Amino acid sequence: MQMHHPDFMVFTGNANPSMALEIAQHLGISLGAAHVGRFSDGEVTVEIQQNVRARDVFVVQSTCAPTNDNLMELLIMVDALKRSSAERIAAVIPYFGYARQDRRPRSARVPISAKVVANMLQAVGVSRVLTMDLHADQI
Repeated sequence: MQMHHPDFMVFTGNANPSMALEIAQHLGISLGAAHVGRFSDGEVTVEIQQNVRARDVFVVQSTCAPTNDNLMELLIMVDALKRSSAERIAAVIPYFGYARQDRRPRSARVPISAKVVANMLQAVGVSRVLTMDLHADQI
């Protein structure tokens, strides 16, 4: 039986479509309609194919290998949803890439990549992140 939840939607990138579908089915809703593809040069293209105005949106997208491709897909999808007037966007990231780089080792000349990724997610409009088993509590 299909339940109706008009205030939130679930979308997926290409990293975890089966997980996203299982989540949506468990909630009794359909996955949000979006095209996530690649241009001939490998750049990500996203088109949100339904109205998300004033909705809470959950984007299921792991940042596992290929880490950079999946991360860019997530960032661009969130930007497309934000520009489509989604109210709040939660990133559901089962595997949070770059989580191992959460502090500076002895050298002060290295990035804190986990912080960089968190800043990018915030910059494109993610209001919440749900993840599993982070490498460190401070992330």
